Amino acid sequence: MSITVEKTNLDGVLLIKPSKHEDYRGTFVELYNEDEYFQNGIKIKFLRDDISTSSKNVLRGIHYDNKTWKLIQCLYGKFYFIVIDMRKDSNDYLKWEAFILSSENRHQVLVPPNFGNAHLVLSDGCIFHYKMSEYYNPESEKCVSWNDPKANIFWPINDPILSQKDSSTAFIK
Repeated sequence: MSITVEKTNLDGVLLIKPSKHEDYRGTFVELYNEDEYFQNGIKIKFLRDDISTSSKNVLRGIHYDNKTWKLIQCLYGKFYFIVIDMRKDSNDYLKWEAFILSSENRHQVLVPPNFGNAHLVLSDGCIFHYKMSEYYNPESEKCVSWNDPKANIFWPINDPILSQKDSSTAFIK
């Protein structure tokens, strides 16, 4: 199998497209092969794999920290995924980009440290998968409100379903 790696409008954020093999039995996709990722310049040691499931119109995020690389993909369903540059010293500070990740396209997004990410479920349900380069540390996690006017992110919904944490997150100062 092979991957195609594309740069995005945000420096360091990559769109990765694994190849698919389809025949009369179904589909096969290799989701991660360290050698192949390393050959494509993605030399990150991932320590964790996590999965979350959500229903339609659930919005999770915007979350980030200053250490963790994340490799995001959709195992089932479809979601609207945003990445936002939270590096205050960056020329791209608060610039964001949106992606549609689905079980059909199997695309992945590599999110560097200090980039926030969030997703909105577009299908009836979805399974969100992410590989992480660090162990979870709640003290280092930062959150930004999904509808912060300074970020001015376009969301294809006005009234998403939010967790208590995401509904009480502060705006950017």
